Amino acid sequence: MPCIFYAFQAHAFEFREVVDRARELAESKYQPPPEVPGFLRDLNYRDYQAIRFDPEASLWREGRSRFRVMLVPPGNYYTHTVKLNEVDASGVRPIPFDKSAFSFPGDELAKRVPANLGYAGFKLTYPLGEETEHNQFLVFAGASYFRGVGSKNRFGLSARAVSVDTGLPSGEELPSFTEFWIERPGGGSDRTRVFGLLDGPSVAGAYRFDIQPGPATRIDVTAELFFRSGMEQLGLAPLTSMFYYGENTLRPAGEWRPQVHDSDGLLVHDKGNDEWLWRPLLNPSRLSLSYLQVNRLGGFGLIQRDTEFHQFEDAEARYDLRPSAWVSPAKGWADGEVVLVEIPTDSETNDNIVAFWKPGEAVNEGDHRTFSYRLSFGNHSVAGQDTGRVVKTFVGDGNRTGGGDAENAYRIIVDFAGGPLDNLKPDAAVVSKVSEAGDSKGAEIIEHFVEYIKADNNWRLSMLVRPGDGDDPVFRGQLLIDDKPLTEVWTYTLSEAARNGQSES
Repeated sequence: MPCIFYAFQAHAFEFREVVDRARELAESKYQPPPEVPGFLRDLNYRDYQAIRFDPEASLWREGRSRFRVMLVPPGNYYTHTVKLNEVDASGVRPIPFDKSAFSFPGDELAKRVPANLGYAGFKLTYPLGEETEHNQFLVFAGASYFRGVGSKNRFGLSARAVSVDTGLPSGEELPSFTEFWIERPGGGSDRTRVFGLLDGPSVAGAYRFDIQPGPATRIDVTAELFFRSGMEQLGLAPLTSMFYYGENTLRPAGEWRPQVHDSDGLLVHDKGNDEWLWRPLLNPSRLSLSYLQVNRLGGFGLIQRDTEFHQFEDAEARYDLRPSAWVSPAKGWADGEVVLVEIPTDSETNDNIVAFWKPGEAVNEGDHRTFSYRLSFGNHSVAGQDTGRVVKTFVGDGNRTGGGDAENAYRIIVDFAGGPLDNLKPDAAVVSKVSEAGDSKGAEIIEHFVEYIKADNNWRLSMLVRPGDGDDPVFRGQLLIDDKPLTEVWTYTLSEAARNGQSES
């Protein structure tokens, strides 16, 4: 994987200094960061959002830098502050809290905010379109979360530095960034760098983020982790998103919008099998963890393939503009598996989807891990996939008009487009390959066939399946011609929620 090359004015601060601090933290007892005052933690979402940072107070407004730094106030979800430092050729300087840089929703709140409060994080801006307009493209705030967009996106899903025991009955641990060093790039540069110090009950870590905004914002991440204790499920490069309902589910009662989601599928590239795998997301009726085995990971990501306004009809949220995120591993990624966590939700305000890489090697007290990867935020093509792809998944009753005449069966429709499919004639000899990959007893594939849909210029795979009496069946489907794959592999768990066509949360 190519890495972004950075030429800075001087090496006033080095990654090894963050690594040394992380090692020292891991060798001592964990001390949680002090919380901000209760009246800030108790702010509701609307009142917190009414606290405004003045863009005129952004760092680096003076000078030739094309980047600027906006500052994030603590409160609501942001329960503690982080130390912020600026790095340039002259050295390292703390960024002091400036209360006057914010406007508050009322004098009563304003007078209670301490003059030395501190910041919850920061936002980076850059002229993604017109050179005179600065656009927010990357935000570091809250635990170890950070969010990015490409030039045509609005903010949606998030990334995290690391996840610990996410989705397990023991409960999730949320390590936090406690200090950042923001390196000021040379004049006119389109690249910048951020260092982060992570700390949590079980792990401390050092992170370097080499950042290049654009149509797709690319971040080369280098990390070193030091473990105070072992853990059952370490997650590298975790992505967090929201799926409330989509085309493969029914709308919840009272909802008028066709779909509501930040991402609609998990994409995995298995280099060992030369296979791309697409897993449509679900809002399950109960907590669901899926473990996807790969021979050699080429990458994984949470993707928003629905990018037309009419697919959502939401003029405020604009889910059609939400970004996709793609993780390309570099160094330090041994054997393991991609984990997908789907959590029941009855609201679009809850991020209920998590995807991450779980290393196969156990994590023990005193362990040290170094790894790197590239994270890209952009449109649905950010993974660089060249195969035909799934554009729609529908699930219906297999015992009604248009579905079939098989009792206790389900009609599943999967539409494919793109890649080599675009060059085929409508009468091409495209065939389907369908299988059941789970351990469900009695799961049955009654029929499957392919047809070209002229109205959408798509190729449709139609399946009639019966789930059986065992565990939830996992079906796989792919289109081929002359025994050669044309498309990614569609895979789907026909869970209780999927069979009912809706979430029961």
